[in-house]
Order: sequence, then structure tokens, then C-alpha cells
Amino acid sequence: MLGFSLSLCVLILPAAVWVTCTGMVTDPYRITRSELDLENDDYSSHRDPTESDYTAQSQRARSRDGERGSQCLRCCDPGEEPPPPYPSPAFQFVPHINITILKGEKGHRGERGTYGKSGKSGSSGPRGPEGIKGHKGATGSPGEPCKTYFSAFSVGRKKALHSNDYYQTLIYDTEFVNLYKHFNMFSGKFYCYIPGVYYFSLNVHTWNQKETYLHLMKNDQEMVVLYAQPSDRSIMQSQSLMLELEQNDEVWVRLFKGERENAIFSDDFDTYITFNGYLIKPKSDG
Repeated sequence: MLGFSLSLCVLILPAAVWVTCTGMVTDPYRITRSELDLENDDYSSHRDPTESDYTAQSQRARSRDGERGSQCLRCCDPGEEPPPPYPSPAFQFVPHINITILKGEKGHRGERGTYGKSGKSGSSGPRGPEGIKGHKGATGSPGEPCKTYFSAFSVGRKKALHSNDYYQTLIYDTEFVNLYKHFNMFSGKFYCYIPGVYYFSLNVHTWNQKETYLHLMKNDQEMVVLYAQPSDRSIMQSQSLMLELEQNDEVWVRLFKGERENAIFSDDFDTYITFNGYLIKPKSDG
């Protein structure tokens, strides 16, 4: 609790009233007994001061006041009796509660709420400024050299062939061209190693008074037929086509079985029967 001190400035005027700190009203020129003791030598020697003594002393105080005029005096100046201490105001203690110590433990996290609706798409902003040109990139590694694919064959037969009770594969005995050995001379078949589009042609010589009946085959499927009716004279007969092949496809020629007399002519000196094929466009070229 704090103590308070009160300093009063009193204006001393004739007929003024002095209000003390305690609220009591007295005559400012009323001399106390202690003041009178200091000026009256008789008080301490033989008698108590009378009312006339107080009156005379007050008059002398008024006379001095008129001489020095009005002036402000501190209540605690020398020669003046200090006023009694001012009563300290009563303070009320207000309790302060720390809310943080009253908080409970943190609860569990709640479930996530549902997503709100998507807002409307804003308008496109203006195009930004063109960026700074970047540095030149490093030189790349050399690419693979351009590949060119080839596949071709041309084979012939010098021996005649007559039909039998079963289908016969035409086997060749003469090899004109056989790049990379894609044509197998022992089986009489061309094997595709490079997928793409191929061209094939077949040429035979017919036999007098006999039918000529052959099929050009792709795997086990008959693709085209080479046919000639029996005639008094023999002629050259041909067939050609293009096929799109995948890897491991087989192309070959088959003689029809002997339901009726069927043959192709040739001799041991000249080549009358030829089978040709070559790659037109590889599949890898797109």
C-alpha cells in the first residue's frame, strides 16, 4: 500500500479561513499554546495563559501579516507545525485468475469436412513476356547409321513333276539369287526375316494333254492359283502377287493332288520352272 503526502499552499489573507487536511475550520491567527510559550516568558514561570494573552498574540500576528503581505507558505516550512498525515485511501484487492492453467487437455482431431464446390474458373491472364533465350545445348551422341534392308531370291527347277495321291511341295534344284539365304532350297520355302511388303512371281511350262494346277501358299493358306486346261500344245503360264508378311511367315508353291492327271513340264537341259520374290518396303520404314 502506498502512502500519500499532501502539500498545501495556504494563502494568508485577513479574515481568511484555513481548512486543514482533516477538514476542521479554525482561525488562522489563533495562536496555539506552543507558540505562545515561545513568546510569553511568564507562561513557564508563574501562570497559565489567559484568553487575553491569546487575543493579544493574534493581533500581533495580524499586524505581521499586513506587513509581509500575502505569500504562499508550505505547511512544512520551519516554524510551522506539519499537518497530520493524510489518511491513505483503502485499496481493494481484485483476484487475477490465470486462464491458461484452467484449460483442459487438447481434444482429438475431428473428422475432415466435405469439400466445397469448386469455384468458377477465372479468365485467362495476359500472356507473359517472352523469356530469355537459353544457352545452346551440348552436342548429342552420334545416331545409328541409316539401315537399308534387302531380301530377294530367284530359284528354278529342271525336272518335270507329276501329280500323286497327296499334295506335293515344289522343290527347286537351281539357285539364281538367294540374298542372306532367306530361301531354303531343301524345303522349297521362303522364310520371312524382315517384315514388310514382298512381290512374288511363279512361271511354269504346261504339259501336252495334261492339266496344270498349282497354288501359291502363305503358310497353310492358298493365296492364288496357277491353272491351265489340257491342250494339244504346251505353253508358258505365270502368276504373280504382292503379300504383306510378318516375321517367320512362309511362302511356297504346292502341286494339287492327283484327282485328275496334273503335271508341269521340264527337261534336264533347260529351266522351265522359276519362282522369284523380293522385298519392296520394310515395315520399319513406317
